[in-house]
Amino acid sequence: MKKIWILLLLVSTTTFAQKYNIKKGVIASGYDVVNYFNNKATKGNKDFSVKHDNVIFYFSTKKNKNIFKKNPEKYVPQYGGFCAYAIGKTGKKVSINPKTFEIRDGKLYLFYNSWGTNTLELWQNEGVKKLKEQADKNWIEINL
Repeated sequence: MKKIWILLLLVSTTTFAQKYNIKKGVIASGYDVVNYFNNKATKGNKDFSVKHDNVIFYFSTKKNKNIFKKNPEKYVPQYGGFCAYAIGKTGKKVSINPKTFEIRDGKLYLFYNSWGTNTLELWQNEGVKKLKEQADKNWIEINL
């Protein structure tokens, strides 16, 4: 019986870990998700961290940490912090560049930006509405 519980715990942990784009348990490459809403990509500090939904969030200030704690769901990146464009275009979980982001309709979207490919620009140029609708559908399918 003990082995079954351990196996279930491992399976649920593995499934859970795939829901968020985390490195060493930290989302958004350690950037302050509250500061994105001030149109700033700011590296967070582990001294101002919060664990939410078993994921660690770093903040640049104690004030931002407290703002997050009052309404965490407002600040959690869409699609678990994976590249919004990739989720919409291919349904694949792609890592992000934490300095490439967009706040749209009060939500945070993060994007891949490396090797000459800025998916935020592609997201905007190819039609945000259509890509967002597809990303929403793909995200549901990915997490079933």
